[in-house]
Amino acid sequence: MEFRELSVPGAWEITPRQFGDERGVFLESFKEGPFTEAVGHPFGLKQVNTSVSAAGVLRGIHFADVPPSQAKYVSCPSGAVLDVVIDIRVGSPTFGQWDSVLLDDVDRRAIYVSEGLGHAFCSLQDDSAVVYLCSEPYAPGREHGINPLCRTIAVDWPTTTRDGRPLELQMSEKDREAPGLLEARDAGLLPDHAQVQDYLQRRRAAWQQEG
Repeated sequence: MEFRELSVPGAWEITPRQFGDERGVFLESFKEGPFTEAVGHPFGLKQVNTSVSAAGVLRGIHFADVPPSQAKYVSCPSGAVLDVVIDIRVGSPTFGQWDSVLLDDVDRRAIYVSEGLGHAFCSLQDDSAVVYLCSEPYAPGREHGINPLCRTIAVDWPTTTRDGRPLELQMSEKDREAPGLLEARDAGLLPDHAQVQDYLQRRRAAWQQEG
């Protein structure tokens, strides 16, 4: 299992080793030891979500208040999605920047999105299944969104499906009406980079004491 930190600090691409034969494939989708070594703290699973999306479905950009926010370990066991992480931490040197990982049923990579970051994905195939391991339970009053088509962020969303057909983006009304990055910043909705770092440092100290 290989971890590679993305250009947005606090996000990692995880590539598992796959063992295949005529019967199929086996892999370790998540392993606490390598995760803790790479990220600096254990995951602390609290909730597991699954979504199934048609080709072109665009979900996000979603994030939660810090503390405690909601870190996510995301994989796509069936189908394919372009998974995107966005730095929405006000005061961060990479504020407004994004990076992406192709999650699919071939390389079977995962992405880890730590607290304080924005997350979104676009489905590249009908019935693409996405599984989210979450560090905190869903809390509606603490969840927020940014329009995934925000021109300030300017994510380069796919224009074709996995098999090369034209892709028509589909969004929920909630995501379509979400504010842009700067509008969300001015409204005080976004996490503060220094506060996020302080929160994570205190969490790491607590985890070390527990260990």
